[in-house]
Amino acid sequence: MNIPAEKTQLTLNFAPGLTETHRNLRDCVATSIYKRGLSICAIDLNESPGNLSNQLSDESPRKFGIDDLETYLQKSKDYTPIYYLVEKFLNDKSVEREAAGNEALQAIASLMPLLKKAGLA
Repeated sequence: MNIPAEKTQLTLNFAPGLTETHRNLRDCVATSIYKRGLSICAIDLNESPGNLSNQLSDESPRKFGIDDLETYLQKSKDYTPIYYLVEKFLNDKSVEREAAGNEALQAIASLMPLLKKAGLA
């Protein structure tokens, strides 16, 4: 079996997924907003920084709304909250397992020539 050279590099990502790093969608949005800058996002959303901060907190009765989310996505071009939702609701574990299996097979196939050189295969 010949595997092209560009296909022999195996990349492993050990970073936790968005659903592991965020409690909920609001937490994901808040993290994205604070990374981008609360003041910048407040201007984009036509809110004061204090009001925006309150909307993003767990304590406030006034929550960050869907229209605000849409405006944030439009202005910031930061789609992390959408990726969070995709990971949470559309992530198919069988597809992940199949992809991992294919990567493992490719890794084993790339090791075969080395094992032969070492006299182990």
